[in-house]
Order: sequence, then C-alpha cells, then structure tokens
Amino acid sequence: MDKAKSMMDKKGSPGPFHVNNGQSQRGFNGQVAVAANGGCCSSSSNAFGLSTGPNSSTLENLHHLHRGDDAECNGSPAKRCRLRRRTESVRRNRPPFPWFGMDIGGTLVKLVYFEPVDITAEEEQEEVENLKSIRRYLTSNVAYGKTGVRDVHLELRNLTMCGRTGNLHFIRFPTQAMPRFIQMGHDKNFSSLHTTLCATGGGAYKFENDFRTMADLELLKLDELDCLIRGLLFVDRVSFNGHPECYYFQNPSDTQSCVKKPCTLDNPFPMLLVNIGSGVSILAVYSENNYKRVTGTSLGGGTFLGLCCLLTGCETFEEALEMASKGDSTNVDKLVKDIYGGDYERFGLQGSAVASSFGHMMSKEKRDSISKEDLARATLVTITNNIGSIARMCAVNEKIERVVFVGNFLRINTVSTKLLAYAMDFWSKGQLRALFLEHESGSSAVPTY
Repeated sequence: MDKAKSMMDKKGSPGPFHVNNGQSQRGFNGQVAVAANGGCCSSSSNAFGLSTGPNSSTLENLHHLHRGDDAECNGSPAKRCRLRRRTESVRRNRPPFPWFGMDIGGTLVKLVYFEPVDITAEEEQEEVENLKSIRRYLTSNVAYGKTGVRDVHLELRNLTMCGRTGNLHFIRFPTQAMPRFIQMGHDKNFSSLHTTLCATGGGAYKFENDFRTMADLELLKLDELDCLIRGLLFVDRVSFNGHPECYYFQNPSDTQSCVKKPCTLDNPFPMLLVNIGSGVSILAVYSENNYKRVTGTSLGGGTFLGLCCLLTGCETFEEALEMASKGDSTNVDKLVKDIYGGDYERFGLQGSAVASSFGHMMSKEKRDSISKEDLARATLVTITNNIGSIARMCAVNEKIERVVFVGNFLRINTVSTKLLAYAMDFWSKGQLRALFLEHESGSSAVPTY
C-alpha cells in the first residue's frame, strides 16, 4: 500500500463524532461505529452507518443492513423487540445499546465497551434482560476466564458520546481464545440485540464465518490502519481523564535522570507512526486521511514472545517481560567493548553498544553460564533495537521529526519504551523524539466503535 486514503473518504465523509470529557467538545471526523454498525451522530450516515440523505429511507436502510425487517416483524418476541429498539435508535440518530468495538489482531484481541451511566428509570424498565446481563458481566469483573482482562487503569470516565454519558472500558484477551468469545456471544443471545458487529484487524476476516455460523452475527470490517490513526487522534483529543494521553522521556540517554513527561499532539502532522503488534508496520502520516505505509518488519511482538517461549519455556507475554526485567542482556550480546576493548571513537560508537545480538552464544562457556532471564532480556533488546533502527531510518528518509510508537508490544514494557527513546535521541543527535501513548494498543478498537 503506497498511498492509503481513508475508507470513509472513498465512501463519502461522515459527519463529526463529538466527544466531551468535561472540557470543550472536539470533532472526530470518521466513521465511528457504535456497537452494531457505522457512524455516530452524523448528518450523512445514520446510527447504522448508512446514508440518511434526502433520497434515502431510514426503514429501507434498516432493511438493507439487518437482513429483512418484514421477517422480524412477524418473528419471535425477541426479534420484534430488536427491531423496535433499532427503529427508536435511528429516530434518535444513534444506535441501540450495547456499544462495542473490536480490533482482532494476530496475537491479541482488543475490545472497547461503552457503559452508559445516564440511564433513565424509563430506559432501565424497558431494557431487556440479556442487555442488563451483558453490562453487569463486563463491568463487574476485571477478569474473564483465565485469559480475559479488563484494564481498569485505562478506563476513560465520563465521556459524552452521541448525547450519552458513560465510561469507556478496555478489555483484551488472546486471539486464540476467540472461539470461546464467539461461543459466549451465542450463549448470551447477543444476536437478539444486534445482527452486526464492527471489527478491524486481520481477525475480522479470519473469524468472519465463525461469527456468522456460531453466533448468527455479521461483521462490518473496517481498515486497521485507518482505525489505528483515528484511534490515536481520538484518545489524544479526549485526554486521559483530565491528563495528557501522550508522553515522552526527558534525558533518555541518561539512565539516572531519565524521566517520563506528559505531552499532547496539538499539531501532530506529519508524524511517523510505528505500530508494534505481532509484526511491525511503519506509516508516514500527513493528515488524518492521508498516509502511506512506508515499510514494516516481521520481527515484532510475536517474535519476542515466540522466541522467549522457545528459549525460556515461558507461556505468556507477561511472564516473558517479567523474566526480561530480571535479566542482563550483556551476558548474551557481544558489545563494542568486547571487540575494541572500549569505545569505537572514530564513529562515535560507545563501548556499551551492541555489536552482535546473541554474539556471546557462540561460546559454550558463555552458554553454560547464562540464565533464562538473560535470554529473555537479550531477546527483548534485540527486537527493540531492530525496530528502533528501522524507525529512525524511515524518519530520516521521510524527513519527519515526530515518531510515535504504539502497539501491544509496549504494554507494561518500560524496558522497550526507554530503549526506543534512547535510540531515537542518541542516533539522531537529539533531533528525533520518541512519543508513546498511555493507551498503547486499545485505541485502535475505538474507531470500530
């Protein structure tokens, strides 16, 4: 993909998506599918993401998207209830609850859920039981089974979306658990509330048939790079519960005085956006709707976890990072000083720089003396240094000074964020600054919402 225009621009730009977190309202231009379907509070797309212009019929649009309203009118009470809720929601120009969005990645699924906190007594009385059940289940738990987690610390509170006030929850679980998630949707009779869910990521294609056959749900698929950019801009605009979403490290080259500092993306363009998931994609972003994929690498978060599982026997990303935090990569990597006895002064290479990742492992004596923690740390440093090197070269080639790193690889991973900050600062002689997000990965699911 050399040039990528927003999918929404190709189909016609929807209206602004307004968010208010107690400060000023900010427009979010783009198709933001709330719960079941397309745009939100838009003059050119209704609550289901369909045209509601002067030549269109709302009921005809409902018929088009929801697979035959006549059949539902004559169907079960649940189907008639669903149609009534949808018709009322279109009248109010917003979709019915529940409001979800999903980013189904190669390793992890990111789910966002909007919990309304301004439900009236009348609404509560009219709510169907399985809608209440879903809300109770998602908001009263912080863990779902053995692998699902709601990141309470990332919750965005008191947002106003489409005229409703509520909290935005961020939930994640391994992609390998997707069949169990789909089965849960079937067990909770989710199709009685919606027939279509919005999703992005490769898994939106991979699991589309499973959603259809197992849970009687269709997926409305949105481009993942569009969602990545719009999600980043969204979380930065609304801020993190009154605090800036974005941050950087001051004095990244000095481990003693390196400190985390908040910042905002007031004038974000152009920026180099480095998305570190299972693999890595690097985008040059010139505006919200104008960007290109510069390059990428297959050596990403999936590589780190896969190698750690092989080398150390760990089972999870959290376990791998815990091991890495206790290890010493210099026992595994060969440094410049191991070759030169000190710095390589002619080219400004410090003795502590890595000359050869895993270079010491040629020696049986070294192999016999290292720990699993050392191997995990060396793996983390190797993957991170490679990403940092590619990102810096791309920034130089594209003549972009702002580099933003996102992706689940950076979750609870201060080792890598500081390494990336150091690499950008050191090799650019202070010209490049690495920026990071508090919502390092979940924001990509928000535009599907």
